[in-house]
Amino acid sequence: MGWLKSIRNEINVIRERDPAIHSDMEVFLYPSFKVMLHYRVAHKLYQKKHYFLARWISQRAVRKTGIEIHPGAQIGENFFIDHGNGVIIGETAIVGNNVTLYQGVTLGGTGKEHGKRHPTIGDNVMISAGAKVLGSFTVGENSKIGAGSVVIEEVPPNCTVVGVPGRVVKRNNQKLVREDMNQVDLPDPINEDIKELQHANSQMTNRILELEQTLKQLKKELDAAKE
Repeated sequence: MGWLKSIRNEINVIRERDPAIHSDMEVFLYPSFKVMLHYRVAHKLYQKKHYFLARWISQRAVRKTGIEIHPGAQIGENFFIDHGNGVIIGETAIVGNNVTLYQGVTLGGTGKEHGKRHPTIGDNVMISAGAKVLGSFTVGENSKIGAGSVVIEEVPPNCTVVGVPGRVVKRNNQKLVREDMNQVDLPDPINEDIKELQHANSQMTNRILELEQTLKQLKKELDAAKE
């Protein structure tokens, strides 16, 4: 993809996914746009083994945008970071096409691995605000990671993951589209567990009341028999 075509594509992606942008000129002020311009240059330098210069450019981008993308990371097309302050993407991370990240997301390592230390993110994945994806595993395509989740193991395709540590709470075969970029209406496994416990407690309470009533009735019958 040529330089001008790449810029036009970045503009289109941001305008499509962020309703707060009202003109092409506003996009030039957008952190995601700035950091991706820096990343594309730094990544090419990194591939040519100009490591110091690549890191110098990427660190300038961090100071300007609050988003840290290591120049060694591999990022596909139509990548979007919404309100990206605090986003960190590690050196060996691989990000597919049509991926969306929100503020505070980390694609990092555990500190115990060598070589491929960071996650691989499949196509059409959404990772919500504050989520941490740590380790050299794969998040399958069309998956969604809930806000604040900590994901430390493989995620199959077409899944929704929430919680700490993250666990799969929903599976479907629907591709994520813009209308489905919803960080709020996700399953809540803790709330579901609490509801199950409340239901079980209610059933047990009712059973105890029934037994008490039965015992009272038996006592009355025994007293009547004695008389």
